[in-house]
Amino acid sequence: GVWRQTRVLLFKNCLIKCRTKKSSVQEVLFPLFFLFWLILMSMMHPHRKYGEVANTNLGTLDTSMLVNFVIGYTPPTRMAREIMKKVAFDNFEDGIITEEYLSEEELQEASAFKPSNFVGVVFNDAMSYQLRFPDSIAMSSIYTESR
Repeated sequence: GVWRQTRVLLFKNCLIKCRTKKSSVQEVLFPLFFLFWLILMSMMHPHRKYGEVANTNLGTLDTSMLVNFVIGYTPPTRMAREIMKKVAFDNFEDGIITEEYLSEEELQEASAFKPSNFVGVVFNDAMSYQLRFPDSIAMSSIYTESR
């Protein structure tokens, strides 16, 4: 039955391993070597722990830099409108100018004609976005730990 077939298969595999000693040793030593290498690399680059920062009053936000600041966003979904409304009015008393665009191409064309105080926001979904600046693209990122 099944037990006899399993026993014969195990015996066959043991015979193969005994006959091919070089590859059998490599199968055992290579993972150990790579494990040692990973441990060595992690010891060379330890994870840094930073101490607590005391609560301090940072003062008021200098809103003079945000005068005539324009944020364009796409696609104009309900969630994107709510997020941009919060950004524009909840955090700044004068509000920031927000403009919605139907497509990413329209956003790129608008950023080419706008001054340097234009930032584009492309919402990939409800939880991720890309920031588009006139010269470059900056990806949003979640907190990442050290290597």
